[in-house]
Amino acid sequence: MLNHTSCLDCTNVQRRKEYEEVPEESYSLPYNQTNINSGETVIIKIDVPVPLREEPKFPKEKWKTFISFVILAANFILATVSLSLVHERLPDRNLYKPLPDIFLDNVTAQDWALSVSEILIMLTVNVCVVLIILHKHRFIVMRRVFLIMAVLYFMRSITMYVTVLPVSSTTYFCSPKSNSTAPLIIAKRAFQLISGFGLSINGKHTYCGDYIYSGHTVMLVLGYLIIAEYSPRRFYLLHWAAWISALIGVIFVLIAHGHYTIDVLIAYYVTTRLFWTYHTLANNNFLLKSGNNNYIGREWWFTYFKYFEKNVRGPVPRQYEWPLPWPRNFHSKLPNRES
Repeated sequence: MLNHTSCLDCTNVQRRKEYEEVPEESYSLPYNQTNINSGETVIIKIDVPVPLREEPKFPKEKWKTFISFVILAANFILATVSLSLVHERLPDRNLYKPLPDIFLDNVTAQDWALSVSEILIMLTVNVCVVLIILHKHRFIVMRRVFLIMAVLYFMRSITMYVTVLPVSSTTYFCSPKSNSTAPLIIAKRAFQLISGFGLSINGKHTYCGDYIYSGHTVMLVLGYLIIAEYSPRRFYLLHWAAWISALIGVIFVLIAHGHYTIDVLIAYYVTTRLFWTYHTLANNNFLLKSGNNNYIGREWWFTYFKYFEKNVRGPVPRQYEWPLPWPRNFHSKLPNRES
């Protein structure tokens, strides 16, 4: 009987030793324990491993930014060539009146409204340029903007060419047709459009037919999306100003009869879907892999997207810095923050 009890005590002591055994790790934390026999407090150090945190890296990859700019330039030229060809296929204004439109039919055309819209476009673009330059990860943001704009210009060059609508305005000046699509004539028209950045306010955009979809709406909406996505969250007044500017600019395009209402609606839909889809893919690494369940990976531009975004891990933080090495005192005045 005594031997049996002693064996049980030995087993319990061994179990307590195994339970209280502390493994050796990398750093210590204090733990207070009271000694039952003496009543004194004993400090025991428990070693806990330091968790490894891998911070996301955002490589500049300047060559990719340059490539994206070349792609944008090529598609901008393609859009101007498309418009130069469309101008020759434009329905005769003496025979074809503007199409029925719920907005244009009820608002008298005001030519000055188109200039106001283009002034708002120039202001929005300048704000976006300053914002991108001050962004710490400016090369990533730039190539994203370039690629999105390139896709929008490419699709617009197709949609305006396949279906040519009658001129929406009865007062807007359209250059006479040359009844020829010789390469030299098309090149001259394209150069004239490029020199005026596709705007009418400088008198260079005198060719008609670029309706579906609205380039003015694309720039206004895209400018707002860029400002809202990459500027500090606390700049809510700037976000609201960009949103109101985009809304007023689009309304003034319609007041000037520069576009049909359907052009504006399609432009808004295409621009917002492309921007949000692109950034959804960019902010979620698991979507970089095309598979049976990733239907977004079936987008025709997905291959180009993977090339430009494969080294960017996660959402780009809202951090800012002075881009030049001088003056040095600007670096201390421009804090690196995400708020």
